[in-house]
Amino acid sequence: MDKEPKVTQAMINAYDEYTHLHLDRRKFMERLTALAGSGAAAAAIAPMLAANGARAAMVEASDDRLTTENVTFPGSTGDMKAYWARPKSATGPLGSIIVIHENRGLNDHIRDVARRAALEGFNALAVDFLSPLGGTPADEDKAREMFSTLAPAQTAADGEAARAWLSKHEGANGKVGAVGFCWGGGLVNRIAVNSPELNAGVAYYGQQAPAADVPKIKAPLMLHYGGLDERINAGIPAYREALEKNGKTFEIFVYEGVNHAFNNDTSAARYDKAAADLAWNRTTGFFRQYLS
Repeated sequence: MDKEPKVTQAMINAYDEYTHLHLDRRKFMERLTALAGSGAAAAAIAPMLAANGARAAMVEASDDRLTTENVTFPGSTGDMKAYWARPKSATGPLGSIIVIHENRGLNDHIRDVARRAALEGFNALAVDFLSPLGGTPADEDKAREMFSTLAPAQTAADGEAARAWLSKHEGANGKVGAVGFCWGGGLVNRIAVNSPELNAGVAYYGQQAPAADVPKIKAPLMLHYGGLDERINAGIPAYREALEKNGKTFEIFVYEGVNHAFNNDTSAARYDKAAADLAWNRTTGFFRQYLS
C-alpha cells in the first residue's frame, strides 16, 4: 500500500507564499514538485495544503436548532450580501458577531463558523466583503485576485455598516463583536480602529493595525496566532507594545507548533484540532463577557 505523502513545513510555507504573497500557481507547483521529489507527489500533496470545500461541516446547514437565511444590508457604497444565523432556542435579545472570512471570500466553511457561533448563543452574520465586486466567486484563485482590488478603507467602512445593522437587528441586544480569520483577522483590527462602537474583536492570525492607529481602538481585543506563522507573527511585538502603551484591553495567545490557518478544519495539512478547540473556547468566552 502506498504511503500518504509527507507534508513538510517548507511545503506549508510555500503554500502560504502562494496564497498570501506573490507566488503564482505555476511557480508554487514547481517549488512543491522540487520539495516533494516528483510531480506525482506534488499533485497528491497540493490538495492536502489547500482548503477542501467538500469536507463535512461541523454544524450542518440544515441543523434544526438554528434559523439561517441569506440577507442583504446597506454597506458603505451599496448592498452587502451576508449569511445570518440565530439559535431557535433564544428567548430574548442576543449579542451579535460579525464573522469575517479569509481571502477566499464567503464560502461554506465560514458559513459553518457562523452556525457554530449561533449555537453558542449569538446572532452571527457572515459578511461577503467581495459584495462590491459582485460577490464571492466559486474559483478560489479568482477570489484571491479580487481581494487585491479592495480598498482597506472601504472594507473597514463595510465592517462598520455590518456592526450598525446588527446592533439594531430584531432580537439583538445592541452589542456587536467581530471575529475574523487570516484576511478577516486583519480586518477585525482595522474595524477596531475605525469603529469606536465595536464591543469586542477577535482576530485569528490577522495582520496587525499600525501602531500609530492603536490609540483609536476602543474595543477589547483577543488575538490568536500560530507559533509557526513567521510572516504574521513578525508584527506581534510592535502591536503588543502599542496596545500596552495606550492602555488597551487585550489578550494575545500564541499556539506553539501550529501554522497559519490552524482553525480551518477544511485544510488537512494546517488544521490543528487541539489549538482550534482551545482558541474557540477562549473566543466564545470572550464574547460572552463583552456582548452579554
